[in-house]
Amino acid sequence: MGDLLLIRHGATEWSASGRHTGRTDLPLTPDGEAEARTLAASFSGRSFAFVLTSPLRRARHTAELAGLRGAVADDDLCEWDYGGYEGLTTARIQRDRPSWSLWRDGVAPYADGRPGESAADVGRRADRVLARIAPLLAAADPGTDGVVVAHAHLLRVLTARYLGLPASEGRLFLLTTATVGRLSTEHGLPVIAGWNQRPGVST
Repeated sequence: MGDLLLIRHGATEWSASGRHTGRTDLPLTPDGEAEARTLAASFSGRSFAFVLTSPLRRARHTAELAGLRGAVADDDLCEWDYGGYEGLTTARIQRDRPSWSLWRDGVAPYADGRPGESAADVGRRADRVLARIAPLLAAADPGTDGVVVAHAHLLRVLTARYLGLPASEGRLFLLTTATVGRLSTEHGLPVIAGWNQRPGVST
């Protein structure tokens, strides 16, 4: 059985400034591209059971720059839909809603009344992804991992659900740009085997 590698995309203009970036399809910045390229050495020459990516270009481009060929886009890997909070920083939101937390309080609707997503909504998408990849990981040769390239909040929710936690407990798993997490098993139980790591960058 293989492990599941989770890769957050490289930096964008909004991620660098702390703005919530859900469905806005921003490109990587030059720094974000450089971050993504640092991942390539870790994946060179390796084969994977599958490579899935968000359809948004910041994730797809990260996969390309990291040398992850043959990635398949999966709509369920889109970032959290932040509704009326798209493009706003936490500090800006808290001017109107002091002590606001995305994980606890959710998002405001769009100006036209359409809702964004709750943590539970994102959790249901993560559950669908995990259900689809579980048989692929189970059938993989030992040491042959699967890869998902997506977004910070989506990957944090996916990690919580992999561990059997409520989606809102994704709040516990900080994930910075162009970093890798590894979800594995120990004695048949789900575990985090690595987190928020940037291969190829010395510390």
